[in-house]
Amino acid sequence: MNPVTATTPTDFPAYWDEACQHLMKKDRVMRKLIPQFGDARLVTRGDAFVTLARSIVGQQISVKAAQSVWDRFSSLSRRITPSGVLRLNVDDMRGAGLSARKVEYLVDLALHFQDGKLSLKKWVDMDDEAIIEELIAVRGIGRWTAEMFLIFHLMRPNVLPLDDVGLINGISKNYFSGDVVSRSDARDVAVAWAPYCSVATWYIWRSLDPLPVTY
Repeated sequence: MNPVTATTPTDFPAYWDEACQHLMKKDRVMRKLIPQFGDARLVTRGDAFVTLARSIVGQQISVKAAQSVWDRFSSLSRRITPSGVLRLNVDDMRGAGLSARKVEYLVDLALHFQDGKLSLKKWVDMDDEAIIEELIAVRGIGRWTAEMFLIFHLMRPNVLPLDDVGLINGISKNYFSGDVVSRSDARDVAVAWAPYCSVATWYIWRSLDPLPVTY
């Protein structure tokens, strides 16, 4: 069994229960959705590099496809670390289902971590937008990937990833009877979610795929 995929996430946000109460009070859809998933909640493996690497792997593909590629990719190394990725053969990475571009992004991410260009400690005191600005300076990390990092690693409570296809599709399904939804529509729906947009987004994802995602 691969040691990375076998790792059990152990941490979850302290604000989760309070957020659920807020969302069920403020939003009719959340009032129905949240009880369907019992004690399930956002969890993290707590590893910044793995979180960002998984987000890169998951860019522009479905959750199921992303998990499949990640499982094959992570089986190439005993542990997914910056140095471990830098030792991998490019052809093996491509064979795991990664595009040439994603291979380049993962290597560049590993170099940034190995060279100390990403300062993880100072992020604790930075606001969401400042962290996003720092992350998107890394090749291959766009706003969506940075937002996934904020949600799954830093566990910031009020992230609304409007570039996420699952979020837009879930809002369409749950709030607009399947009609096409614009970013403006999604933003309007999320007004009731603040200051817990991350939590609401997680439940919207679950409405499409009950299996919780971890990065």
